[in-house]
Amino acid sequence: MKKRRVLVTGASGFVGEAVIFRLLLDGKFTPIAAMRASTRLNGLCPVVPFDLCRPESMPVLSSVDVVIHCAARVHVMNETAIDSLSAFRQANVEGTVWLARQAASCGVKRFVFISSIKVNGESTGRGALFRADDEPAPLDPYGISKCEAEVALRRIGAKTGMEVVVIRPPLVYGPGVKANFLVMMRWLDRGLPLPFGMLDNRRSLVSLGNLADLIVTCIEHPAAANQTFLVSDGEDLSTSQLLLHMARAMDKLAILLPVPTVLLKLLGSAFGKSSAIDRLCGSLQVDIGPTQKMLGWQPPLSAEKAFRETADYYLEKYKK
Repeated sequence: MKKRRVLVTGASGFVGEAVIFRLLLDGKFTPIAAMRASTRLNGLCPVVPFDLCRPESMPVLSSVDVVIHCAARVHVMNETAIDSLSAFRQANVEGTVWLARQAASCGVKRFVFISSIKVNGESTGRGALFRADDEPAPLDPYGISKCEAEVALRRIGAKTGMEVVVIRPPLVYGPGVKANFLVMMRWLDRGLPLPFGMLDNRRSLVSLGNLADLIVTCIEHPAAANQTFLVSDGEDLSTSQLLLHMARAMDKLAILLPVPTVLLKLLGSAFGKSSAIDRLCGSLQVDIGPTQKMLGWQPPLSAEKAFRETADYYLEKYKK
């Protein structure tokens, strides 16, 4: 049986590399890694150069069956671009459109786009859930660019017949995670007292393994065509619970001080950290019921196991 050839953009990144390894493990596909820099994937699968902001670098797609588009200009904590929305649009909208048009013209059957839950918005009320068919409400340049890319892809799909699948993950964690999640693990590792003991919010997260599993499911599943899916571990946690679970996985003691939420927000405002505190204190929950029903999909990895895998990677990499 002929293996489907699957091109993965951003293959040197956190999500893209995990997808490549999952495709190699499955054995049913021939993954092609499209990326800017050399990584440990060299020698494991075909590798082609790719730069989302340089259309002349777009790989030849004539022999590709499916594109999984993970490459993106990601949300950054310390933005340096003068016009950040234009910078996000150049990569995440214009670059995605260039790639999708070439894919359609080369006969690529399906284009799987890794978007973001930020297309839905930044937070939900306690007990409320984001759904795939909600009216988009992105608030920051990254979310706006992902939303615009989704709209452009659907137009290309409708015009050319190429099937478009959109996946909107919330915060993704797992071996190799960086940014705020890595900072959190360092706090726990050092035994720092953290003022989050009274938080009773709820947040949806998705482990790298569960996200990669859904992405691979969407390569061939007939019901995935032209659909939008939300994804999570199916185990929403408060920030306090997240810290306790992660500390347990690291064999550490989480010291959580019972500081009222209103005081946390006042301190965040005083020190110019309102956005960060809002994320820590706020809720963001997604409804994965339609994803599960439509695809017959269940997250294969429990949050407990995913936290342990993340902790093991951290301890091996940073505690040698």
